[in-house]
Order: sequence, then structure tokens, then C-alpha cells
Amino acid sequence: MSEIYSVRDARGEEQPLLVSVPHAGTDFPAELHEVFKPEFVRQPVDTDWFVHDLYDFAPEMGVKLVSARLSRYVVDLNRNPGGAALYGDGRIITDVLPTTSFAGEELYSGALPDAAERGRRLNKYFRPYHDCLATELRRLRTRFKHVLLWDCHSIKHFVPTIRPEAFPDLILGDADGTSAAPILSATALEHLRRDAEFPVAHNTPFKGGYITRSFGRPDEGVHALQLEMTQHMYMNETTTRYDEERAARMRARLRNVFEALINALKELP
Repeated sequence: MSEIYSVRDARGEEQPLLVSVPHAGTDFPAELHEVFKPEFVRQPVDTDWFVHDLYDFAPEMGVKLVSARLSRYVVDLNRNPGGAALYGDGRIITDVLPTTSFAGEELYSGALPDAAERGRRLNKYFRPYHDCLATELRRLRTRFKHVLLWDCHSIKHFVPTIRPEAFPDLILGDADGTSAAPILSATALEHLRRDAEFPVAHNTPFKGGYITRSFGRPDEGVHALQLEMTQHMYMNETTTRYDEERAARMRARLRNVFEALINALKELP
């Protein structure tokens, strides 16, 4: 079993959908325990807590789920490995090897990683996750004309270093319409917005990170969407505890979204 990611295989009839959870991991390799400040090893605060549990219904729908084991502080799987920033609007932007938390706190107990360490972590921890996603998407494309990578994220409802006001509860990103066919984005938004229970935004303030932007190639039959959600939708942010009642409501909504997207994928020309 990989120390970098876990895979939950699809059960029953496989569908043209793949789920990625790159930021729910909390593990640190043994050789890095002394590199980071101990409080961040014990509690990596910028974790997308429990997202892999929130989506664990996917395999029974015929959808494989790939989730990271390592903390995003070890390597951020949703950042450009070349260092290019995802946004240029003045918000705090963490690197593929972040040195601060979203709150601006220093993560390292001593020297920051140099170029050699950067290369080592990219080769050992970053590329295997991306290779896994690429392999699974290629495999799905041998069976289906169109496939979709659904990249799953969560965040505290208020992070002032990113945005001065609270986030919408759900934010669908498609890289400004470039990472997926418009009908897929429209389908997802329609089902996320049903009953108007909570605010849903499109590409603002998140339009999809490196995973969405690098894998989404609609002209080649590979589509990618990112869903960011505020953590109070399924957990208690104060106690960092999973809330079964809130999560059950969110899971039902996500299941409906997946069902609609699977149908839409099979109808694409």
C-alpha cells in the first residue's frame, strides 16, 4: 500500500467518473518530523478534514476514489510544481512546498527546503499521485468517450488572508470554462443549487487548482471540475469533528450531482 495515497476501487458497474481528494491527508514521513514545527505535525490546520470520508459513497456508485495520505505541508498536490501562482489578486498563495499556513504562520522549525529537497519531494511524493490520476483517467478513456475528474476540497468558512468576507458554501471551479464541457458545469451547478439551501458560486473565489487546470482537456474527452466547500457543511470547525447529520445531508446532495453528471457524460457526443 502506498504511503502517498490510498485507492478505494469502484464496485459494481464502473462509471466514467474519478474522484480525487488531494488535501485530506495528515501524515508526515518520518524523515520530516523534525523539520516542521511539532504543533503543525500534530495538527496540520489547513487540512481538508474528512473529505475522503464525506465522499466514501463514491465506490458503491461505481466510482474510484483516490485520496492523499500525506499532509499538504509535505507537498501540495494541487499547486503548480514549477512554482507558478494560481491567482494574482493579492490573496495569500502557498507554494507546492508551503512554508507558511494560510494564516501566515511559519511551518518549519529550521531551514526551509532548498532546490534539492524540492526536487526530492516532487519526485517522491507529488508525481506518484498525479501519475495515479493520469493512469486511471487513461484507463477510463479506453471504456468511455468522455470521463470526468472530480477534485474535492474543503476550507474554513472564513480565511481573511484569502478573502475579507466569508466564502460561499459551495464553489464549483472549471478554470473559467476551460476544464470541462459547459453542460457538465451547468449540470453540476443545477443540482448543487437545488432547493437554494446554501450559497453556490462558480469560479469565484476558486476556479480550480493545478489538478483541475492540468487534467481538464475537454477536446480530448477528459473533463475536470473542482468543488470547494466550507467545512461547516459537514463538520464542526471549532472542534474539528465530523458531524454525521450535516454530512448525511451533504452526501445526499453530492450523490445526486454524481448521478446527473454520469448521465450527462454518457450523452456527450
